[in-house]
Amino acid sequence: MAKRRDALAFEQRRYEALDLFEGGVPQADIARRFRVSRAAVCKWLSLARREGRQALARRPRPGRPPKLSDRQRRSLVRLLSQGAEAAGYTTQLWTAERIRRVVWNHFGVRFHVHHLPKLLRQCGWSYQRPTSRARERDEREVQRWRHQEWPRIKKKSAGNKPH
Repeated sequence: MAKRRDALAFEQRRYEALDLFEGGVPQADIARRFRVSRAAVCKWLSLARREGRQALARRPRPGRPPKLSDRQRRSLVRLLSQGAEAAGYTTQLWTAERIRRVVWNHFGVRFHVHHLPKLLRQCGWSYQRPTSRARERDEREVQRWRHQEWPRIKKKSAGNKPH
């Protein structure tokens, strides 16, 4: 899973800074101790002075809540690591459409295929596209064509003619 900023630890840090200040520790020393700016400590203290100790409490995260919980994302990682064949597909390749279907079938949550790379990053996975090459491709023939045929048919430069 992706590492998140710990709101509870930040809240506890603000409360501890307030306790230290009330105990007579200067703001500059508090800032050094918590490795924050003096302006941050000043802001915490003035907020607590104006609105009370509860003003230093953590607040809900802004934005839309995630569609999948942490537990569901861990479950998704387990499903994906079993392979696409275990999910009923004929090849081991996980495509965005296949992952979208697995999420819908197991969790009842719809995602757009363009959102799946973000979901995979949140799960600690990377989104990779396979290189598309024809099975019938003959590498020697491709190299021969590049080095012999392409230079022969390529348009010659105009030299030093003005454009």
